[in-house]
Amino acid sequence: MSTVTAPPREYSLDQLAVMANGKHFELVDGHLEGRTVSGLSSYIGGKLVRILMNHCEPTRLAYVFPSDYGYACFADKKRLHRPDVSCVLTERLTFEQLEAGYATIPPDLAVEVLSPNDLAYKVAEKVDEYLKAGVRLIWVVDPIRQTVLLYRLDGSIGFLRAGDDLSGEDVLPGFHCLVADLFGVGAPPSVPATSS
Repeated sequence: MSTVTAPPREYSLDQLAVMANGKHFELVDGHLEGRTVSGLSSYIGGKLVRILMNHCEPTRLAYVFPSDYGYACFADKKRLHRPDVSCVLTERLTFEQLEAGYATIPPDLAVEVLSPNDLAYKVAEKVDEYLKAGVRLIWVVDPIRQTVLLYRLDGSIGFLRAGDDLSGEDVLPGFHCLVADLFGVGAPPSVPATSS
């Protein structure tokens, strides 16, 4: 005996925007896709938001967004991604666009911080989609190896290790930090044994 399964439900961008828990999902080909994060990747993403805000806010260079802000800037209109960190130059966003549930323009910088459950091919697909949408600079941050892969709109790629300088290039002029500065204060302290 064979069973028939219903096709998975498709969602629109507007449906995702009003879902109570919508910020926990991305939209891929109209289907909800859960976001995978770890404590470490979340910490590094938060730290990077702070570092970038410290650079961008004094001169109002760019808006810096954490991982709950989504981008629906893709040609098929059935896709929304939420980079772990993103930046949009201030002159590119109006107040009305900021009030909307998601952006319809690509970020200038998109950052993906890898988690243990991230699949390499999924990360590569997302990078390709960002580039096709017009994202100028992408950082893929690997907390375990303490490296950053750089992808640029012109097709060039860079690779940085902990001792190297991470630059905002022509996207965020003047921004610099050591790659090692992204990775926090080291391993968490060990938990003392409890007596029973």
